[in-house]
Amino acid sequence: MAALEPRLRTVAVVLAGGVGQRVGLNTPKQLIKVAGRTIMEHTLSVFDAAPEIDEIVVLMTPGFTADVERLVARNGFRKVSKVLEGGATRPETTWRALQALGTRECDVLLHDAVRPLLEPRIITECVEALKVYSAVDVAIPSSDTIVVAAPGPRGEIVRDVPDRSRLRRGQTPQCFRLSVVREAYERAFADPDFDRQPPTDDCGVVLRYLPDVPIYIVPGSEHNMKVTHPVDVFIADKLFQLAAGAAPHHSAFAHRQALQGRTVVVFGGSYGIGAEVVELAGRHGAQVFPFSRSLNGVRVEDPQAVGDALDLAAKETGRIDYVVNTAGVLHMGDLGEANDATVAETVGVNYLGPVNIARAALPHLRETRGHLLLYTSSSYTRGRAGYSLYSSSKAAVVNLTQALADEWAEDGVRVNCVNPERTSTPMRVRAFGEEPAHTLLSPRAVAETSLDVLISDITGHVIDVRVDAG
Repeated sequence: MAALEPRLRTVAVVLAGGVGQRVGLNTPKQLIKVAGRTIMEHTLSVFDAAPEIDEIVVLMTPGFTADVERLVARNGFRKVSKVLEGGATRPETTWRALQALGTRECDVLLHDAVRPLLEPRIITECVEALKVYSAVDVAIPSSDTIVVAAPGPRGEIVRDVPDRSRLRRGQTPQCFRLSVVREAYERAFADPDFDRQPPTDDCGVVLRYLPDVPIYIVPGSEHNMKVTHPVDVFIADKLFQLAAGAAPHHSAFAHRQALQGRTVVVFGGSYGIGAEVVELAGRHGAQVFPFSRSLNGVRVEDPQAVGDALDLAAKETGRIDYVVNTAGVLHMGDLGEANDATVAETVGVNYLGPVNIARAALPHLRETRGHLLLYTSSSYTRGRAGYSLYSSSKAAVVNLTQALADEWAEDGVRVNCVNPERTSTPMRVRAFGEEPAHTLLSPRAVAETSLDVLISDITGHVIDVRVDAG
């Protein structure tokens, strides 16, 4: 064990040399999009935001470094200092990274780019552990029984069943004092047998060639998964959705800082959630323009009316920073019983309305790198009998949100969707009558969450607002 030392410069090395063959792609799996961003962007954002990290070096699949440089510039990842080509093997890629770091002593966190769900807590604990140990691994207990296989007469047979209580599943980052991991690799490359049976990770290299160096274990996380197979892409996407369901929280001071002097346009702003957004945004110093069918004759299903409304706001203030659409209609009944007018209104207001608003808002939001906020309903996750039109139109808004977040990322325009549970709005009262107040969200609670989302940096998220949180 090393003596307790002050923290050295800390460098995160993101290893991204794979090409995604097991995922079934010809492009690197790090560039697959999950939850509105590439896997690489998710991973880099964690390290870029970590206060313990001073610098980030990326080792990328040869031929794709320019792709990474573009996404670094697009996201403003200020800590990324180098984007280099990786090697033909994992050890070669790691060695290229170590050479790029030079000879100045530092702490190095070597992380798989395709582990995008790394928790900040793990980074913090790894950096703290490096004050005491010169080698640190991240691992979790094995929930499965592990068997040792051996060749048999007709296939593999079980040779041994190790004690599961002592087994761990390795993750990343794997963390080292630079001089230690460099010495381990120098010894490895001097070993003629190294290439015939190389260790599968960097801790394995240190363990084999510097056996007297203890490797401390930091507890990992089940969410810190490696995207390797096609099903992993699906699982990672769902995990991001779960993580994104909670809204960021900001103080009243942060609201005023973000909204003071900005222009907010609210469609459906005459009552309910929309009216509360109008009131709150105005209270925090924004110039707010509410539009609705009942207030000033603006129907969201009319693209000309939507465009004129946005142009009016832009002409008066010179900018549009935030566009919010709370307009919606709720028709109950089976699809077979719905008339043409009901179908047209539901689709027109609930889906074409957001489409019209998005198309007209983009030129304005592109100039301010602004934010479009849409709304869905908790019924979007599973269509219910009697709500088929309503539920499907709200599900379409979720897909629209995620697609636009991807399309508009290059322009710096954020798009998110708020998913409130049962809310005490005039639309709901007309459909269901009076209900116990404690079973419903207040429009004010949804509006407060909406402002939290508006002033945040997130994009492509569906933010849940639950009754028990209202």
